[in-house]
Amino acid sequence: MKALTFIALKKAVLATLLVATTSCIFAQTGNKRPNIVFIMADDLGYGDLGVYGQTKIDTKHIDSLARAGMKFDNFYAGTSVCAPSRSSLMTGQHTGHTYVRGNKEIEPEGQQPLADSVQTIAMLLQKAGYTTGAFGKWGLGMVGTSGAPDQKGFDEFYGYNCQRQSHRYYPTHLWHNKQRIELDGNGLMAKGQYAPALIQERTLAFIDANKDKPFFLFVPTVLPHAELAGPEDEYYKQYAHEFDEKPFRGNDYGPKATVPGYAGVDKPHAMYASMVSRMDAYVGQIVERLRQNNLLDNTIILFTSDNGAHKEGGADPNFFNSSGGLRGTKRDLYEGGIKTPFIAYWPGKIAEGKTSNYVGAFWDIMPTMVELAKTDHPRYTDGISFVPTLLGQSKKQKQHDYLYWEFHEDGGRQAVRKGNWKLILQQVMSGAPIAELYNLKQDPKEQHNIATDKPRKVAELRRLIEEAHVESPIFPLTKKAQ
Repeated sequence: MKALTFIALKKAVLATLLVATTSCIFAQTGNKRPNIVFIMADDLGYGDLGVYGQTKIDTKHIDSLARAGMKFDNFYAGTSVCAPSRSSLMTGQHTGHTYVRGNKEIEPEGQQPLADSVQTIAMLLQKAGYTTGAFGKWGLGMVGTSGAPDQKGFDEFYGYNCQRQSHRYYPTHLWHNKQRIELDGNGLMAKGQYAPALIQERTLAFIDANKDKPFFLFVPTVLPHAELAGPEDEYYKQYAHEFDEKPFRGNDYGPKATVPGYAGVDKPHAMYASMVSRMDAYVGQIVERLRQNNLLDNTIILFTSDNGAHKEGGADPNFFNSSGGLRGTKRDLYEGGIKTPFIAYWPGKIAEGKTSNYVGAFWDIMPTMVELAKTDHPRYTDGISFVPTLLGQSKKQKQHDYLYWEFHEDGGRQAVRKGNWKLILQQVMSGAPIAELYNLKQDPKEQHNIATDKPRKVAELRRLIEEAHVESPIFPLTKKAQ
């Protein structure tokens, strides 16, 4: 009787182990829907990565992703500044339709929140059974509002809710879901805890905690946004004596420090380069953590930036050729302000070493992700899925008729690209906008305004601008002059 009991017990234990092992293997490799990791740098220029021509900054991890995957040469951000570009990404709409179209600040903390009615990528993926996490900078609605991350589809958020707070790399606090996390040793008085390092720890922990189920990991890192600040560790030391430097004097930590200020820095070139390399190392850590959890083959990684390179806080995009030879920087609707690096990596699905000329933009991300996740299509989108391009099926790829952007500061700007033609309207709010027309094939650096020579083309593209822009009562643009 004892022998039979032992045999039965042994069989039961073996069966349990078999089921557990099988379940683990299935969780890691049998999930047909891929995990999605979307990493978005803050104010990283088109030319700030080695694979896009950068020669002074080491970005070996991101460059490796590009060489093992697909690099896009004609991909655009939502617009040329933070909040509206992120709104375009999250809602799948260009800035003539998306809800948040400018950096509208709310006191004491936060920006104009996305409305209850607004649908986001994260909401669609969450509904489809994905665990969703965002780690970095949000900027689309304060905790307790309709636009807070937990109201827009994220199971977990950690980082800066308010982009004004993100001007400081040693902030007084961060947010974990609805909880305000005070950072001891900071308080705008001293450089205690470095926020990007804290956010990175939570990012990697999210991967570990959700390795057995499909997840959407959104990493809107604040690097390398101004201010220029960081530990003087290995990332900084590799550049500390590389460049000629002119100190930048700013609003330093101490009794007179303010939240939106930028601290001074003795070696701004070295610090900026170190911040880009630090971000690159963080990307490498994410890839390695996916590998350690046997998730890499079933995960698509997308990397981009929210707009062009910035000039605040001592940053010097001319020195680094951060716009990659293109005209303009952050806040411009020239190519340097809106064209962004874009890289896609998915082992076994995206062919290695490919470069795509697909002309796409942030509003394409939503339809692309829902197709990858095999879930419901959004109720509305201006985007096109570029899954055929990712999978090497270019003959099946639909194309945009045109792309459209608007910018609500500095008198207002609008721009449209149709084929190789691009029209920019400056000083839109004046009621008498100034037209600039460029042929991007012949003049990719937008040096020769030919609007006077091509009045019919200007008229054609202006009609597209009028078609694309729907006036917003919260962010009025074309009716401000009336």
